[in-house]
Amino acid sequence: MIKIARHVLIKYTYILIDIMFVSLCIYISCLFRASTLPFEVTYLNCFFDPTNPFRFVFLFWILVAIIINNSNDLYQTRREIVETVEVWRVIKTVFFSSLMTIVAIYVVKIEDFPRSVLFLTAFFMASSFSLWRICKRFFVDFLVSQGYNNFNAIIIGAGKVGQTLRKEIEAKPSLGINVVGFLDDFKADEDLKDGRILGCISDFVKIAQTEFIDKVFITIHHDSNVFMNILQQAKAKGVAVRVVPQGFELMPGEFNKYNIGFVPILEYCNVVNKRKQVGKRFFDFVVATFLLIILSPCLLFVALLIKLDSPGPIFYISKRFGRSGRVFPMFKFRSMVMDADTKIKGLMEKNEVDGPIFKIKKDPRVTSFGKFLRKFSFDELPQILNVVLGHMSLVGPRPLPINQVQKEDYRQLRRLEIRPGITGLWQIRGRSDLSFARLVRWDMWYINNWSFWLDLNILLQTIPTVMKGKGAY
Repeated sequence: MIKIARHVLIKYTYILIDIMFVSLCIYISCLFRASTLPFEVTYLNCFFDPTNPFRFVFLFWILVAIIINNSNDLYQTRREIVETVEVWRVIKTVFFSSLMTIVAIYVVKIEDFPRSVLFLTAFFMASSFSLWRICKRFFVDFLVSQGYNNFNAIIIGAGKVGQTLRKEIEAKPSLGINVVGFLDDFKADEDLKDGRILGCISDFVKIAQTEFIDKVFITIHHDSNVFMNILQQAKAKGVAVRVVPQGFELMPGEFNKYNIGFVPILEYCNVVNKRKQVGKRFFDFVVATFLLIILSPCLLFVALLIKLDSPGPIFYISKRFGRSGRVFPMFKFRSMVMDADTKIKGLMEKNEVDGPIFKIKKDPRVTSFGKFLRKFSFDELPQILNVVLGHMSLVGPRPLPINQVQKEDYRQLRRLEIRPGITGLWQIRGRSDLSFARLVRWDMWYINNWSFWLDLNILLQTIPTVMKGKGAY
């Protein structure tokens, strides 16, 4: 009862905050047109003054905005959802509530409603709704980091999927989930690098009681009897159940969920939408051209410093595999000595990265200025030109040198189905500190789950990641 009461209290608090903000947005917008509006503009007069012919429009707008926000699940804080998703839902709310308000104005035939008030209110609504939700996220993340409302969880299945899930949960402390351990019928503690096996799947009830488990994540798919037993036992103990779909690596982010009768269906679809890819290319071209223009003074300055720092060309041009295996010249600012490629054989035994990639943290071939360039990824800036020319995308799998790609497993060649990118999940999740196998998994996930909003989210996260310089060498 306490949890339910708290949930209801939080919901209605969020609604009151939205009502306050949308009414303030309307009032501030009216202030901009105070001299031309047919009523005295005060906060209360906007909504309750009988001489205000627009008061019902304003009240209708508030009501519609609240209803749409509620339908978009904006009156709860789901920790699994990132801020950009909430902001996108806010934008949809503002758009549709504004559209419905415009329709209402024409249907009721309200004359002389100022369009400037309409547009200003919509802008202020989108800004205020988004800003306070972002602040709310920071506040909730702080509370969770202090241990508020955290949950104990167990993962059923200690295989690759279970281990990957545990790492992802631990990488997101804002979820407030403490993975106590695993249940697995075929693995023991000595089989795991991290985590511990608490018992077999049949021990679920005992472990849920002794470890005070709030959530269980099912990552393996046994026969239906085992699965149904877990569901029934979890329901009886009040434990929330989350299931990782079988073959989730191949499931796109925008999967369809529907019912045939009372049977729920998940639609796995792996068809690349060509129209979306055209939109991605257009976005890349426009943004890259803009960046190339505004960053040109910075690029010239970096080029001058490279020339002053060490002898050799300004650019390092490397042959890489692009989309569909086409070879293209990838441009980088030179960060190493002029004959760096001839010295690589003598350094191979010092390689600090697994798989076919070669990287060492203290590479003797890197110039003094090159260390700075590589730490903050300034050496990658010329690849903006590759994007303009159509060789690369702003976001995508990182293009590997030809000799490295040729050593890859054939399954990994699927990375070449789309244009390679300047940044990607690899860059925001650890850069050079990631294992090669994990790099490939992230690339596969990106290809299967690509969307415009995923690209935008990666681009926004790239900025603070590059500024920190973590994992770059």
